[in-house]
Amino acid sequence: MAFFKGLLGAAALAAAAGFGAQAQGAFAVMPTWDGITACNGRPISSPSPRFTVANAPVGTTQLEFKMTDLDAPQFTHGGGKVAYNGDGGVVAGAFKFIGPCPPSSHRYEWSVVARDAEGKSLGTAKAVIKYP
Repeated sequence: MAFFKGLLGAAALAAAAGFGAQAQGAFAVMPTWDGITACNGRPISSPSPRFTVANAPVGTTQLEFKMTDLDAPQFTHGGGKVAYNGDGGVVAGAFKFIGPCPPSSHRYEWSVVARDAEGKSLGTAKAVIKYP
């Protein structure tokens, strides 16, 4: 019983943090805003956040990141590409992007494409996270 309560608690925490439910074993990413420089009223070029990566497809050598503001989709935040060695994470600052700077809380979607050594897409993961 305690095991199931722990699972339910973890799912509730993930949902509260803005992460959708993931199928067990599915390719997933989880960003964190920890360490992101606060903006001064207008978006600035910023080092990328830290990401936890789960179940990247076999053969993944590169991850391609893109961030979209779901509440202002016309604004381009960009993203970047990083080499991936299967260690389960991407360190903060691995690429530059235009950081979040909304006038109120916004929802941001990170879309991540796993690619093999030839650049072929092996899978896509998405995560939605609020800022601030």
